[in-house]
Amino acid sequence: MSEVRTAKDALEIEGPQAHELEQFRTELTAYAYRMLGSGFESEDAVQEAMIRGWRGLDRFEGRSALRSWMYRITTNVCLDMLKSRERRALPMDLGPSQKTAEVVIGEPLGEATWIQPIPDGRILTGTADPAEAAVQRETVQLAFIALLQNLPPRQRVVLILREVLQWRAAEVAELLDTSVASVNSALQRARATLATDGTTPEEALAKATAGTTDGEAADLLQRYLQVFENYDMEGLVALLHEDATMSMPPLNLWLSGPQEIIAWMTGPGYECRGSRLVVTSANGMPAFAQYRVAPDGGWKPWSLQVLQVVDGRITDMTFFLDTPALFPYFGLPDRLG
Repeated sequence: MSEVRTAKDALEIEGPQAHELEQFRTELTAYAYRMLGSGFESEDAVQEAMIRGWRGLDRFEGRSALRSWMYRITTNVCLDMLKSRERRALPMDLGPSQKTAEVVIGEPLGEATWIQPIPDGRILTGTADPAEAAVQRETVQLAFIALLQNLPPRQRVVLILREVLQWRAAEVAELLDTSVASVNSALQRARATLATDGTTPEEALAKATAGTTDGEAADLLQRYLQVFENYDMEGLVALLHEDATMSMPPLNLWLSGPQEIIAWMTGPGYECRGSRLVVTSANGMPAFAQYRVAPDGGWKPWSLQVLQVVDGRITDMTFFLDTPALFPYFGLPDRLG
C-alpha cells in the first residue's frame, strides 16, 4: 500500500492538473473492483491509469472527454491484468457445501483465488441521490462481484458499463474501439452466461444484488453484535435465514443452513466464544472486525465478517481470515484491550 500512497502523492505534487484526475479516483476504483474482484488490485490498476492519464493530460479539454478517456485507460489496464490469471471466486463457487462433522480443514488457498473485500470509502462516492447510492452499494456486493467473474473480461466490461453505469452502446463501442453491433452482441452473451442456473438474466442480477433497507439492517446488526459477543447460539439462529451460508476464505469450505453454522460455532469454531466485534463496512454491506481472546490478554484480530442481509435476515456470512492484510487496509486496530 505504501507504493500506491507514494505514487498518488507524486501526482498531487506535480501541479493542479493532477486534481483533474483525482476527482475520478473513487468511481474508477469501483469500476476496476467490479472487473478484478480485489481491492488491492483495483487500486493498483487505477493508480497506473492515473499515471498514464497525467502524462497525457495536455491532449484533453473538457471534463466529459477526460472522464471517458480515464475509463478507457482503466479498462485497458484491467484487461491486461486479467490476461495472466484465473478468475477470483467465493468458496461456494468452487464446490458443494460441507457438513461440519465431516470437514477436514486443508491448507489455505492463495490470495489470488479469492474475491477480496474492499472498504466502502474506496468505492462509494457519497452521492446525495438515494437511487444512485443504492445502485453503487448493490453492484459492489460480494455476490454480484462473484457473478461478474464468470464472464470473459470484455463481456465483463460491456455488462458493467451498460447495465451498471448506464453508458450508451455507442459510448461503449468507442471505448472498446468496436462497433455498436459488437457491443450489443457481447451484452446479450454476457446476460445469457449469468443465467446458467435456470434463472433469467434479470433474476440472476436481482439475486446477486438483493438487500434490505437501512432501518431493518441497523436493528438486525445491533442484535447480531450482541448475540455474537454473548455467543448466544439460539439468538443467532433467530437472525439467520433458513438457507444462510457461512464461508471462511482462504479456507476452501462453506456451510449451508443454521444447523451446520451453529454446529461449526460450537465445534471447530468454539474459540470464537468471548470475541469482540468492531463495526465497519465493506462492499456496500454491513461488516464487523472480529477479535478473539488472546492468550496474553485482550483480543487479537481473527476475521473480517461481511454479512448479506435480505428481508430482515442474514443470508450469508463471509469471514475473511487474512487479517494481517485486511485490518490495516480497513484502518482497524491491531489489538483490543
